[in-house]
Amino acid sequence: MADSERITIRLPADRVRVLQGLVDGGIFGSMSEAIRTAIDIFIEAERTPDNIERVTVEIPKRRAEELEALVLEGESVSIDDAIRIAVSEYTEKRISRALADRR
Repeated sequence: MADSERITIRLPADRVRVLQGLVDGGIFGSMSEAIRTAIDIFIEAERTPDNIERVTVEIPKRRAEELEALVLEGESVSIDDAIRIAVSEYTEKRISRALADRR
């Protein structure tokens, strides 16, 4: 890292074990990389524009694979984009149906 500073943090032992497991499992090259990634994700979440609401969703693996297929097929530019489109379409249909029911 070109321009970086060293900081020291204390973490509960169980968190350290989880991080080490991620490193040992090959998810991250080092504990520092894992912590930097977590901090980057946190900062990005906190920097979400005021007109956007960030939502975290857990989906079944099969659905994630279907979303990845949409990206590979060029239907969406990313999994996040595919989810945004699906939620937007679903919401529009529900609102239209609710308005039609009121008439």
